[in-house]
Amino acid sequence: MLDQAPLSSVAPPLAAASAPIAMFATYVHPEAADRVRAVLESTFLSEGKLVREFETQLSAQLGLRHPAALNSGTSALHLALEVAGVGPGDEVIMAPQTFIASALVVVQVGARPVFADIQYETGNLNPADIEHRITPRTKAIMVVHWGGYPCDLAEIQAIATRHNLVVVEDAAHALGATYQGQPIGSISDFTCFSFQAIKHLTTGDGGALCARDPHQAREVFRRRWFGIDRAHSPVSEIGEREYDLTDVGYKYHLNDYAAALGLANLEGFQARLAHRRAMVQQYRAGLGRVAGLQLFQPQPDRESAHWLFGFHVENRLAFIRALRAKGVTASVVHDGIDHNTLFGGKRPELVNQRQFDATQIHIPLHDHLSAEQAEYIIDVIHQGW
Repeated sequence: MLDQAPLSSVAPPLAAASAPIAMFATYVHPEAADRVRAVLESTFLSEGKLVREFETQLSAQLGLRHPAALNSGTSALHLALEVAGVGPGDEVIMAPQTFIASALVVVQVGARPVFADIQYETGNLNPADIEHRITPRTKAIMVVHWGGYPCDLAEIQAIATRHNLVVVEDAAHALGATYQGQPIGSISDFTCFSFQAIKHLTTGDGGALCARDPHQAREVFRRRWFGIDRAHSPVSEIGEREYDLTDVGYKYHLNDYAAALGLANLEGFQARLAHRRAMVQQYRAGLGRVAGLQLFQPQPDRESAHWLFGFHVENRLAFIRALRAKGVTASVVHDGIDHNTLFGGKRPELVNQRQFDATQIHIPLHDHLSAEQAEYIIDVIHQGW
């Protein structure tokens, strides 16, 4: 294990002016190539023992409950809604501060996304704007842990319990985060993770779906592979599996060579997460009193996974240009997705979302960012824009 590896092992020197400090970087463990090569040489490439080992390690190391490894985080969201029974005519309440995949899967199952406002200080769904949006058609609440910072899950779960609603966590940014001492991935009815290339942990592309209830977890495992329960569908003497398909399933499973990459990248995960926390502490200490800049406001009962470091700025375009001139990337990651015609068009009544759209910005935060680079970025910001 590399959990005790010095942070210098993941932090390159300060980028030259000709090579801007990037927003994101893909982490690949040095042993990954050997692990993947061994799978390729075995010629067993599909879902097998390495997928099962990867799922076991996600549970053992990160506290995920019943994780089913899938081919993408979007597949995880879609399968969660399917297993939860969300379908045509239903409504799912969610925040627009996310990527379009969160709402696309709602439309994909025939339901309608109903957007609620966010907290300007975090980018997360505002529990106070949920309940008045509930109708007899509401089936679920989908929460997105923006930038890796957990939503107010206790308040949201209380609303869901009162109205008999399912809670689906879009935790694409939040692997390794905790809420009130519990790992994200162990709390709600369903939790969906992404292992896409620039996430904390990558399998090239991939994801995982955690179902809290053991029966629903079995349904997830069955329906990720066409709806066939492989554990209870033996191969007959003539070479055919014995099964009776009762509902629609999908080809959403992960494969062994992706799992090999994931297993390699799990090595040292906690050390890399600690490195991100250190970079965030450095940013917060250095940027706390900059005029025209407002940091997001975390609460002490949760720990972010720190996929992003965001805040609000005045004169945002000038800020982006000033940093770019000094070799630093700064970017809006996603505007509110409710502006899309497919989802009904922009909703001006979501006042915090509209303000967030106008002022949010993010600066580099990734496993390869060094303390020297972070200090340089802080100094550039202090020079003004």
